[in-house]
Amino acid sequence: MNEEKTIKKFFQSRDVLKWVIIGLAGFAVLILVFGAGVKVGTMKAMYSYRWAENYHRNFGGPRGGFLGDLKNFPQGDFINGHGIFGSIIKIDGNTIVAKAKDDVEKTVLVSDSTIIQKGRERVKLPDLKVDEDIVIIGSPNEEGQIEAKLIRVFDGSDPRGLPYRPSRPVPFN
Repeated sequence: MNEEKTIKKFFQSRDVLKWVIIGLAGFAVLILVFGAGVKVGTMKAMYSYRWAENYHRNFGGPRGGFLGDLKNFPQGDFINGHGIFGSIIKIDGNTIVAKAKDDVEKTVLVSDSTIIQKGRERVKLPDLKVDEDIVIIGSPNEEGQIEAKLIRVFDGSDPRGLPYRPSRPVPFN
């Protein structure tokens, strides 16, 4: 009988009830933290699950591309607006007639302030020859000619690569 009273008194005390509530609250917090960890892990797994297939989406910029606002921008090479890439057809005084890759001939005006580069050297207009490949950057005038600011001459030889360095020998041939 005495034992029953002790057990009854134990469960009726407020200290036990307080510890039971604290234990249940701690268990609920533990379950919530575990659930949050599962949710974060699931999100990471979904993000990296198809990484290779979505590579362009991950690094492609905004949906319209990096130039998404310029969708109506003219297509093609940008250099043709104020320059030309092609070969020299004719040199007449301070005027060069050059033929672009799309078989369009353009007239280029060369002034004293025009920089003409051949490799790393600066050259003058008389040093240019017909059939040399050139890139011209300038601005158009009212007559449809290009006033050259920079002319770059390519000599047409194969580009030099890095110097040849033999690889180290493979030990087990």
